[in-house]
Amino acid sequence: MKKQAFYIAVAVGVCLLIGFLSGFATQSSVNDWYETLNKPGFTPPNWLFGPVWTLLYIMMGVSAGIVWSKGFYHKWVKTALYHFGFQLLFNALWSVVFFGFQDPFWALLVILVLMMLILGTIRWFNVVSKVAAYLLIPYFLWVCFAS
Repeated sequence: MKKQAFYIAVAVGVCLLIGFLSGFATQSSVNDWYETLNKPGFTPPNWLFGPVWTLLYIMMGVSAGIVWSKGFYHKWVKTALYHFGFQLLFNALWSVVFFGFQDPFWALLVILVLMMLILGTIRWFNVVSKVAAYLLIPYFLWVCFAS
């Protein structure tokens, strides 16, 4: 149990760090360029994104930590965590493309790849731990909604 808590703590820390760096890199665009975009009426207010993403990054980290604690030597665990790493990379890449480069078209392509990677991660996490897979479902739903 202590081993699992350690893996979860490290994974949560990594996810929160990625989220913080993504948020920091895009902060200036949120208050100027993003405000000029034509958004649908159901777009959540800007203040909601920070708390939602913080919770999602924590859930992602807990999920990855559970899988990691099953033993990185196992091929299914490795496969699941590689998928997780790729989707986390595309998660950060989306912020850079959308807010940094201010390019909605390329950001759409990145988000579509991200959605597929999240689904793949959920699938592989489900092989290792159903709880870990279920913890990623709100993340997938939020990405679909926020896109």
